Amino acid sequence: MNKGELIERIAKDAKLSKNQATNALNSALGGIQAALKKGDRVTLVGFGTFSVTKRKGRTGRNPQTGEKLRIPARRVARFAPGAELKKAANRGR
Repeated sequence: MNKGELIERIAKDAKLSKNQATNALNSALGGIQAALKKGDRVTLVGFGTFSVTKRKGRTGRNPQTGEKLRIPARRVARFAPGAELKKAANRGR
């Protein structure tokens, strides 16, 4: 499912226009992004938790030349699925 398909699903389920559904989804995603940018955690009960963690700098290697290079430290977004999402994913098997 891509963003367009998700918007269609939201519009249908919530009986909204596609424009309203697009605005709602963009607002939700923007809120999550803003919270992560500040370093906050976002917990959606039953779905999962978004958080930001720090990744240490490390030494890597260019696979074409074999040259060693320094990969700088950075912050990365993480997602941990909630119990209900895990169950839903395993029911599809």
